[in-house]
Amino acid sequence: MANNTTTDIASAARKPAANRPAAEVENAVDSAVEEGREAQLEAQIAQLQSDLKSITQTLAKLTESRVEGAKEYATAEFRQLKRRGQHVLEDAQGQAEEYEQQLKDTIREKPLTAVATAAGIGFVLALLTRH
Repeated sequence: MANNTTTDIASAARKPAANRPAAEVENAVDSAVEEGREAQLEAQIAQLQSDLKSITQTLAKLTESRVEGAKEYATAEFRQLKRRGQHVLEDAQGQAEEYEQQLKDTIREKPLTAVATAAGIGFVLALLTRH
């Protein structure tokens, strides 16, 4: 029995020594896996940063083109409104000239009626402004 006990003790002493390399290998494997995961995570973060930079540049270009488009649209609308305003002004001037010519023609054709009408209008305005 003494032989068994000595063998058991020797076996027991050898087992931890045999387990040590396995534990070291396991630790090394875990460490390598963790380092691999960290490297993979760093690569993914770098890719995300690159993607965000690309998206930011694309948005900046899109915004710039939209602003340019809005400026062009506003400029075109301004020019069109200016042209419309000029046409309305020209029409109003044409109508005023037409009325003026009609008034002149009426005064030439009927000078007494024109003088009487002017006197009547003057009299009414004088009455209105007296109060």
